[in-house]
Amino acid sequence: MSQPTQDAPARHPRVIALLNQKGGVGKTTSTVNIGAALAEMGKRVCLIDMDPQGHLSLHLGLDGESVGDTVYELLLEPDVPLQQVVVKVRPNLDCVPSRVDLAAAEIELANDADRLRRLGDKFAPHMGEYDYILLDCPPSLGTLTLNALSMAQEVYVPMQAHFLAMQGFSKLLETVGEVCRNGVNIDLKVSGVILCMHEKHSTLVREVVGELDGFFEENRGNPILSPHARVLRPAIRKNIKLAEAPSFGQTIFDYAPWCPGALDYRTLAERIIAQNDPDFVPDPASSKPSTEVAPVPAPEVPEAPPRPKKTAPVSDAPPEAAEPEPQADPSVAAGTISVEPRMRPDEVAASESKNSG
Repeated sequence: MSQPTQDAPARHPRVIALLNQKGGVGKTTSTVNIGAALAEMGKRVCLIDMDPQGHLSLHLGLDGESVGDTVYELLLEPDVPLQQVVVKVRPNLDCVPSRVDLAAAEIELANDADRLRRLGDKFAPHMGEYDYILLDCPPSLGTLTLNALSMAQEVYVPMQAHFLAMQGFSKLLETVGEVCRNGVNIDLKVSGVILCMHEKHSTLVREVVGELDGFFEENRGNPILSPHARVLRPAIRKNIKLAEAPSFGQTIFDYAPWCPGALDYRTLAERIIAQNDPDFVPDPASSKPSTEVAPVPAPEVPEAPPRPKKTAPVSDAPPEAAEPEPQADPSVAAGTISVEPRMRPDEVAASESKNSG
């Protein structure tokens, strides 16, 4: 992690939580690809995976079970510093990964007075190292989500333009209001809605978007809404490339940089920057397709002390002859699904051509 110079002015990053209490609405996809787009534009970005499922980590090619220390250790271990868990996944783009053990943090932190501010306290000395910090929240309101909301300045709500999603949005606003009123974070604001998997030709979709637009216009001045709160444009079009990219451990800009989903997220990131920086001018080259595809760099994983391994009790009985074990595919264990990044079609063709030669 880079260190600011002594003479540099203090930086104040935008800290944005992407939150929806409904799962499968595009939170992780939006967190990864907005962050990657901001990083491409020269912004220093950190993505924090607060979901025990670890999907944000997998989307970036990280396996939380083997990467070393994660956000779990960051929250539970007082002597684990931020530098020990941050992984540099792309130029200008860092990630704090997650793993399934994080689900236990809800119980393990239950009796700690500072349980809702653990994450913010660990990040506080390093805020000046980033321009944007994006938090991918789990689809529930527990200790993990409240840690994210206590640290965040803004909330973006990824959602589909469906009737039930509208009902969920109103409940989410009540949740943010409770966070403010209870003193967890009195400055937290909702900055807008990100429309995901969008199909604009549906009558229902147009009606729901119209209702959302009307809500933000009618509630200007509401203390839980930021002054620029609105339905963000463009909506993210439904695009199969966005669903395929995570299985390769890549952002949409690595996988298909000029597909509709990539164009939408790139433009959306430009408009997020412009919300707080009216003088921002997008690079015209970023909107023009290129035939060159940059290789995806391998993540730089910090070295961490090895975790203690459980040892079996020593027995005095003579050892039994071991039966030979069947050989298994090393990338797929029995009874599990492989999460190894797949090869792209062009990489498969190149490999087959090389082997046949």
